[in-house]
Amino acid sequence: MKLFIAEKPSLARAIAAGIGVGKNFNGYISLNGGNEIVTWCFGHILENFNPDEYAEKYLHWRMEDLPIIPTQWKLKVKSDAAKQFKIIRDLIGKAKIIVNAGDPDREGQLLIDEVLDFVGNKKPVQRILLNALDEKSVRQSLRDLRDNKNFQGLKNAALGRSRADWLIGMNLSRAYTIRARQAGYENISVGRVMTPTMALVVRRDEEIKNFKPVTHFSIQAIFKNNFGEIPAMWQMSEKISNLDSEGRLLDKKIAEIFLEKFNSESKNFGKIISVEEKNKIESQRLPYSLSTLQIEAGKKFGYSPQIVLDTMQNFYEKKLTTYPRSDCEFLPENQFGDAKEILENLKNFPHITDFVKNADISIKSRAWNDKKISAHHAIIPTRVKAEFENLNEIEKNLYLMVSQAYLAQFFPPHEYKSTKIIISYADEKFIGKGKRITKLGWKAIYKNFADDSEESESILPQVIEGESVKYISGKILEKVTKPPTKFTPSTLLQAMKEIYKFVKNDSLKAELKECSGIGTEATRAGIIEKLQSSGFLKLAGKFFEPTEKARMAVKILPDEIIFPDTTAIWEKNLEEIANGKENFDTFYQGQVRDLKKLLEQAKKVEIIFSKNAVKCPNCGKIMIRRKGKNGYFWGCSGFPECKTTAKDDKGEPIFMTNQHL
Repeated sequence: MKLFIAEKPSLARAIAAGIGVGKNFNGYISLNGGNEIVTWCFGHILENFNPDEYAEKYLHWRMEDLPIIPTQWKLKVKSDAAKQFKIIRDLIGKAKIIVNAGDPDREGQLLIDEVLDFVGNKKPVQRILLNALDEKSVRQSLRDLRDNKNFQGLKNAALGRSRADWLIGMNLSRAYTIRARQAGYENISVGRVMTPTMALVVRRDEEIKNFKPVTHFSIQAIFKNNFGEIPAMWQMSEKISNLDSEGRLLDKKIAEIFLEKFNSESKNFGKIISVEEKNKIESQRLPYSLSTLQIEAGKKFGYSPQIVLDTMQNFYEKKLTTYPRSDCEFLPENQFGDAKEILENLKNFPHITDFVKNADISIKSRAWNDKKISAHHAIIPTRVKAEFENLNEIEKNLYLMVSQAYLAQFFPPHEYKSTKIIISYADEKFIGKGKRITKLGWKAIYKNFADDSEESESILPQVIEGESVKYISGKILEKVTKPPTKFTPSTLLQAMKEIYKFVKNDSLKAELKECSGIGTEATRAGIIEKLQSSGFLKLAGKFFEPTEKARMAVKILPDEIIFPDTTAIWEKNLEEIANGKENFDTFYQGQVRDLKKLLEQAKKVEIIFSKNAVKCPNCGKIMIRRKGKNGYFWGCSGFPECKTTAKDDKGEPIFMTNQHL
C-alpha cells in the first residue's frame, strides 16, 4: 500500500481527486481498492517539549537555571491532534511506500518528516511537490514523485529554525523577564525574528521624533528652441557658500542673487553643450511572490499581510491560484503551454477583458526560467476558472492583481527614450531630463490604474548639440526635507524582506542583499500580528506605533537582538542549509555559543526601576501583577523564596494588615 501524508485535509482531497475516485473513511481516503491511501495532518501535529517537561525545576524562572539546552530534543503530540496522529501512525505501520505531501517549502518538508521520525519509520519515502491543486497539476505531480532524501536540506533548515527559535525564545524571554520583574515591569517576550522587527518600528519612531526639517532652495529655468520649451535645473557649484553636506542650498538670498543674474543677463541665450539620448527597454514585470503581493496590496488597498495570505490560501484551496507561500517570482518552462487555457478563463474578468484578447501567447518573457525555480514558483491563476460574481471585494482585487501580473508576460517590453540635456547659460550649468515612451508594451495593462501610472516627466523637444536656446524665465523652488515615514503593516513586511537596508553594520549590506530577509514568506504576516497581540505594537490609523513595553524592551536588550544583523545572518545560514551548502550541526553549535554570550549580557544588564513599582512588604523585592485562573492578583518577584501575594483592585495590590510569611 502507498500512503500519502498531506499537510492538511484540503491538500489530501486534491491528491485523492488526482488519483481517482476514492472512499472516505475516518481520517483518510482509500483509493484503488486500498492500494493507495491519502491521510493528512493539520499543519504541525507535533510540538517541542516545554522546559518544565524536560525538568520540573524549570517550572520556576531562575537566572541560575539558564541556559536551558536540551541534550536530547523531544517532541510530543499536540493534544488536539492525538486522534489523527493515531490514524497516521497505524497507516504508516501498514504501508510499503510513504509519500511526503507537505507544502513545497521547508516547513512543509519538516512537518511530515518529523512525524515519520517520531514513529521510527524505516520504509522508503517519496516526495510530491504540489504548487497547484487543480486535477491536471496534481496528476502531473503524481507522475513526478521524487526521492524524499533529496530534500534533507529543506528539513534541516526548518529544524534549525525551530531549534533556534526555541533556544532564543525560551532562554532570553526568561532572562529578561526575570530582570524586568525585578524592576517592576511586565514580562518581556524575546523572539529571534519578532524582536528585531519590533525594534525597527521603535527606531523609526525615534528618528521621526528627533528629525529636524531642512529648508533648501534650487532654481528651475525654462529655455526654448524652435521645437518647444526645455525645463532645466540649475546645477550649483560646490564653491557656493551655505551648502550642506548633501549639497543643498540653505540660503534663499543666494538663490535670489543667482535668479536675478539669470533674469538680467544681457545675452539671454544659452548653448546646448551635451545631448544624451538612450533607448531604454523595461522587461515585463515578474509575477508575484507572496511578499511582493502583500507589499503591493498593502500600498494599493491597505490590506494587511495576514489578510492577503489568508485570501490567497483560500484561493489555493479552491484551486483558483497556485501555492501562496512562495518566495519565487519565476515560472517553470513546462507550464508555458498552459497560457492559452489560463488566459481563456480571464476573458470575461472586468478591467482586463480587452487586454486578454490582445495577449500574444508566443511571447516568452524572462519569467519562464527553470534555473530560478526551487520547490515552488510564482503565484499565478490556475486552469480553474474563477467566477467573478462569486468573489468578495478583497478577492476580486487580489485575483485581479495576480491575473494582471500573469497577463503582462504576454505583452511586449515597455520601451522609451531617456534624454538628458546640459545647457550652459550665464557661466552656469543647467540640466534638463525627459522621457518619451515609444512603445507602451506590457504597461498598457496598468494604464488605467492610478496607483500604477507613470510618474509625470518632461517631454523634451528635439534638440541638437551646439545650438542656442533662449532663456525664458526662472523660479526659485523651496523644498523642506521630510521625516521618515512610519511603518504600515505592508511596509514593515517589506522591511523584513529587505532587511539588508536596516542592518547596523554597513559591511553586511552587500552580503545580505541576496538573502531573503528575516522570517519567511509563510511566517512574516504572523510575526507582525503577534507583535500587536503581544502588546509591542499598536495601529494608529494605518501606521504602527510602538508601545512603552516595546520602548523599554529596546532599551534593555542587546544590539545582537534588537538590530537585525545577527538574525539576518542566521536566516542566510538557514537558506544555505536548505541548499546543502552549510551543515546543520555547525549552525546549531553556533546558536548555542551565541545564546550563552547573550545570556551573560542579560545577567549584567541594569534596568531603571519603574515609577509604578510596588515593593513586597516582607522581602522588599518588586511585586508583579499576574493573571491566574480566578483573575488578576499580585505576587512577589522573589517567588518561590518569598510567597507573598495580594489581591488586585483595578491594577493596585491590596495587602492584608500585618501580612507576613
